[in-house]
Amino acid sequence: MDPCDHGSSIKIFMGSSAPVEKQPAVSETRAPFRWWHYLENALLIASLLLLILLPLTERILRAFFDSGIQGEADFVLHFTLIVSMVGGSVAAREQRLLGISTFSQFLKGRWKSWAHFSSHTWGGGVTFLMAMAAWQFVQDEKGAGNEIAYGVARWWIQMVLPLGFASIALRLVWHAGPHWKYRILSAAGILAMGVLVSRQGLDPEQWIIPGIVLLLGATLLGAPLYTALGGATLLYLWREDFPLSGMATSQYSLSTEALIPTIPLFTLAGYFMAESQASKRLVRVFQAMVGQYRAGPAMVTLLVCAFFTAFTGGSGVTILALGPLLLPVLLAAQYGEKPSLGLITGAGALGILFPPSLPIILYFIVANANVPTGLRLEHMFLGGLMPGLLMLLVLAFYSRRLIPKNHFVGRQFNFRELRQSLWEAKWELGIPVVALGALFSGWFSTPVAAAALTAFYALMVEVVVHRELHPIRDVPRVMTECGLLVGGVLLILGVAMSFTKDFLVFAMIPDMAIEWASTHVESKYVFLLALNVFLLLAGCLMDIYSAIVVLVPLVLPLGLQFGIDPIHLGIIFLANLELGYLTPPVGLNLFLAAYRFEKPVMEVARASLPVLLVLFISVLLITYLPFLTTFLPHWLLGAAP
Repeated sequence: MDPCDHGSSIKIFMGSSAPVEKQPAVSETRAPFRWWHYLENALLIASLLLLILLPLTERILRAFFDSGIQGEADFVLHFTLIVSMVGGSVAAREQRLLGISTFSQFLKGRWKSWAHFSSHTWGGGVTFLMAMAAWQFVQDEKGAGNEIAYGVARWWIQMVLPLGFASIALRLVWHAGPHWKYRILSAAGILAMGVLVSRQGLDPEQWIIPGIVLLLGATLLGAPLYTALGGATLLYLWREDFPLSGMATSQYSLSTEALIPTIPLFTLAGYFMAESQASKRLVRVFQAMVGQYRAGPAMVTLLVCAFFTAFTGGSGVTILALGPLLLPVLLAAQYGEKPSLGLITGAGALGILFPPSLPIILYFIVANANVPTGLRLEHMFLGGLMPGLLMLLVLAFYSRRLIPKNHFVGRQFNFRELRQSLWEAKWELGIPVVALGALFSGWFSTPVAAAALTAFYALMVEVVVHRELHPIRDVPRVMTECGLLVGGVLLILGVAMSFTKDFLVFAMIPDMAIEWASTHVESKYVFLLALNVFLLLAGCLMDIYSAIVVLVPLVLPLGLQFGIDPIHLGIIFLANLELGYLTPPVGLNLFLAAYRFEKPVMEVARASLPVLLVLFISVLLITYLPFLTTFLPHWLLGAAP
């Protein structure tokens, strides 16, 4: 089925291994657990709906009645916490938790089964300990007796932390093997870990080295990324005799950070578009605008992909949804199969630097949580515009050379076709106008309200105006898929925040990195070159979300030490890691394109190599021409240089 067809399901493959087709997040295959699955889906959908409706209702009430919803902002943040934990549980249910290693893909037979069992048992053990820590955290909060509003105790919603981690741990045990003997052995190993950590009078120093070995081994074998970060943090807290409940405190603090709700809301808007016929309408618009030029078909591909990726954050929706639609466009223009495949694969990550990109929001949140810079999210959005356009133009120039001049037959510019296509796609073209207009104009007091308006607008366009998403058959499925992706990302982000605050900061690792760099690197430009190399290597081994939560706390203090503008540093970081989508062995776009077009991964990688090199040139320009990043935010918003 064409993924752009009405009622289709876009499946996002979270993980660094080659994707395999899985059941949609709303499918239920085991009758005894259907009630549990339905409950999770319903809770996830209800929380996302409330994230949309509460901020909008608050603004309407204040505009007409001068009084709003008591504790509205607090409720929104706590519903985001529910999305984080329930979405993470659904991701575990569908075996789509994000990993960091591809090593297990090279194993066969019993070795592969053993690797799968070991990584799931370690992941389940760490998650079980995190559930215990979260339970202690909730007990402490319960004693404090805090309320959100209307008599709703804060600890009622905080209970989703231990319940969510416990659910994920159970899912990891269930998926540890195909038979009950594997699950029983996995559960026994997890209980042994819990007894070991809670045992009184035990010297943790004797177990640290074996614990580190197990941590590294399980991570290499494919354990979920959050368990690698969480395991390292737990080992450190255990050795230093700090309360493990500190992990849950950091998880809760991150999940209720003021800008976090913008992540599920903007992403949800992108999912509504991807599941409708919006892609066909936008392709028609861009074909009418630039299709008559030599690089016109390629420009159509680049523009449509950038538009979608800006809302879906490079999660894979772009290639899966648009690939089958765009490949015939390029082949009809005689681009050739290999160049077309490489161009679509590379274009799938282009929108990362355009607002309201999920990686930009994540970078901003992680950066400000570790090293407050005084910047606003708007600064980062404006900072990414010119670099993003540069990458588009560089790829457009490259694509113009892919087709021999005597083979290209341009078509006449048709103003009537352009007018008709613009009219047909006017509602989708209005989505970025609504998002950025609400964000920058002051119509809404917070970015969360602007994001809620954007998601509501996209929902109304596809359900009410175009009627391409059925409110019962399609909308719940799309919202569950979105919640699955967002929950997996926020789960990692929360654990990574604990990893930073409870491990990196206490161990003074950023301070040691700054001291080393100050001693061995004297020039800012040498540092930038080293940063490019480092981030490219990181992109080979980590996906962009993992790199943001793990590396930003280390890179940002170093960059500021060398006097690099924090906006410029952030765009350099994201632009370099954008190349990671095309870089083996972890490049997500390579796997998704291989799956979607039924090609070997190495064939896709070879086809994408020229695009990777062209984008690398643009990254160097972004790195060493800082005005490309800083001009707009300094001029329009007065960001301090």
